Amino acid sequence: VQLQASGGGLVQAGGSLRLSCAASGRTVSSYGMGWFRQAPGKEREFVATIRWNPYYADSVKGRFTISRDNAKNTVYLEMNSLKPEDTAVYYCAAARVWAIATMTSESGYDYWGQGTLVTVSS
Repeated sequence: VQLQASGGGLVQAGGSLRLSCAASGRTVSSYGMGWFRQAPGKEREFVATIRWNPYYADSVKGRFTISRDNAKNTVYLEMNSLKPEDTAVYYCAAARVWAIATMTSESGYDYWGQGTLVTVSS
């Protein structure tokens, strides 16, 4: 499975962006899909995940929405009310075996995209 993340860019605080993660190589409709991010000088952290239902980090709950279009083999992350602290490289990931116990951990995912940079200016 290859994952291609796109949609990052520069946006002002309060603005919106939609990230896309296109999968190729095989159908990922049964996979758990996640978004993680890594800010400069920080560890990579969980943002959101979905298999059938979405789950979010507390820091983005109510502002971000993860969704998937199985017909397009693509997962999206709609980001609203962006804050400067959302600035990071955003990575998408896919899990062949998705489990609640590991869904927020990098180790729970088997495939990773290359990342897309989101910069939020104040």
